[in-house]
Amino acid sequence: MNIGQAAAASGISAKMIRHYEAIHLIAPGARSDAGYRIYQEKDLHTLRFIKRARSLGFSLEQIKALLSLWQDAHRASADVKAIALEHVDELNRRITELTEMRDTLSELARSCSGDARADCPILRGLAAPADTAACCGHAAAHRHE
Repeated sequence: MNIGQAAAASGISAKMIRHYEAIHLIAPGARSDAGYRIYQEKDLHTLRFIKRARSLGFSLEQIKALLSLWQDAHRASADVKAIALEHVDELNRRITELTEMRDTLSELARSCSGDARADCPILRGLAAPADTAACCGHAAAHRHE
């Protein structure tokens, strides 16, 4: 199948397939006599693996390691688990950061009257240095001079 068909079957755009080839995440497709890329069923399995791993938030570096392990019949599942658990830790850190961001923004929004007044605690909070801003639009004890 050609790259367009592989893209449709895998759910990955032709542009991304070319990118994955360029960064050696996947082997380059074989070429037809006319120079078009040709993909086999095994290539589709690899592309679907990549798509699923990306949907779980794995980095390209992690996916490269996972692909290598997936293709190694003598792999140790402990190696795969270590990558997965490292990623879970990264996700937990990101969740914590996102939760803190949401909570701060929610507090800033709650403190804003949202009327015709020019005074805006949200803008004040955004203008304050991150280490000195506090919730509710009030500056923390440490003021930036």
